[in-house]
Amino acid sequence: MKQHRNPLWDRLKIREATIADLDTIMHHRWSMFRDMGYRDPAALHAMRSTSAPFFAQRLSEGAYHAWFVEENSGQVVAGGGVLIFEYHSSPLDPLPRRPMIVNMYTDPAYRRIGIAQKLLEIMIQWCRREGFGSVMLHASDQGRPLYERLGFLPTNEMRLLLK
Repeated sequence: MKQHRNPLWDRLKIREATIADLDTIMHHRWSMFRDMGYRDPAALHAMRSTSAPFFAQRLSEGAYHAWFVEENSGQVVAGGGVLIFEYHSSPLDPLPRRPMIVNMYTDPAYRRIGIAQKLLEIMIQWCRREGFGSVMLHASDQGRPLYERLGFLPTNEMRLLLK
């Protein structure tokens, strides 16, 4: 059976993000949280004001690797990245670092054609090439079915909210 591909893919390309893309990364981060129901403008502004320097530093140090899907015109329509942070090793992963997929966002007009899946596949392959034993992410309700389809499993992590 022949698979039908969305014609939008003919106008799209994937590229790695650079420090020059920081505003787009922050726009995606803001939009991601907004789509998950965070509506307090003060909280979103506070998140952006602390996240921008954080991601700028990680991009310049190579501790954050991001990819974008963009139209031939240069308009970025989706993106996501892998944040590398120091972490204690374990029997399953002897490296003292961990990758975490963050900032997954697709503009609404470009959803449901496989863009997020393609980005995730690129990030997972990158993590494998880097020698990581696992990769984690925080799943929104909207993204959970895709993550499960790609093999992500719930963990035994627990959280106590302090505020």
